[in-house]
Amino acid sequence: MSRVLYQFPISHYCEKIRWAMDYKGLDYKLKNLFPGLHLRTTKKIASKTYLPILIDQGEQVQNSHVILNYLDEQYPDKPLSPKDPVLLEKALEWEKYCDVEIGVHVRRFGYHYLLDEPKTVIPFFTQGGPWWGPLFFKLFFSKIEPIMRKVMSIDENGANKSEVRIQQAIDKLYAEYQQHDFLVGDQFSRADLAAAALLAPLIMPQGYGLEWPETMPDKLQAFVDKNEIKLEKFRSLYKEFR
Repeated sequence: MSRVLYQFPISHYCEKIRWAMDYKGLDYKLKNLFPGLHLRTTKKIASKTYLPILIDQGEQVQNSHVILNYLDEQYPDKPLSPKDPVLLEKALEWEKYCDVEIGVHVRRFGYHYLLDEPKTVIPFFTQGGPWWGPLFFKLFFSKIEPIMRKVMSIDENGANKSEVRIQQAIDKLYAEYQQHDFLVGDQFSRADLAAAALLAPLIMPQGYGLEWPETMPDKLQAFVDKNEIKLEKFRSLYKEFR
C-alpha cells in the first residue's frame, strides 16, 4: 500500500489523522512505533522526529495540522476544511486552540498519573507493535519513565497547571456547543474533529483504535466524572462521525 501512517497508537495527535483518513474513506497502513525508539525511524524519513508522519505515494507530510491540509487538498471529497475563507480561518483558529490548550495539556496531565501505573500504560505504548515490545518496556520502564517526564516537563506542578488549562478549554468549548451544533458553520469540520480527538484519551471512545483499560487512575477518572455532562458532546461526535 502506498499510504502509510507512522504513529503512536496512544497519540491523540495521531488520532486526528486516523479519524480524518477514515472519515474520507482512505485506505492506509499503520506503522506503530515505540516512544523513544521511534527516533531511529523518524530521523530516516522526516526532517523532525515527532509523529504523526504520513507517507503518501512518495510524499512525506509531518505534523497533524499540516497533514489535514494535505488530505483536504489531495482528497477533496468529504472536506474537513470549510471553503468559505472566513469559516476556514475560524476552523483553523479552533484547531490551533485545541492543539495548544487541550492536546499538550491532556498529554501532560494524563501521563503524570499513567506513568505511575506501568501495567496500564505499557499496553498503550506497545499495541500493534513488534512482539518484543511489552517485554522491552517492562524491563526498561524504570529508565524510560524519568526520561519521558523530563522531556515533556511532567511533574505534580505541571500536571496541576495542565488540569486547569484543560478545564478552561472544556468550559469554553461547552459554552460554544450550547449555542451551535458545530464549532464552525453548520457542518462537521476539522475544528470539531480536533476538539474530540484531543480530548479522547479522557473519554476513551470507541473508534479510537486503542484497547482502553477497564479503569483509569483515580485522579483522571475523578476529572472525567466531574465533567461528564460537558464531555458528552465529544462522545456524540465520535458516535456520529467516527
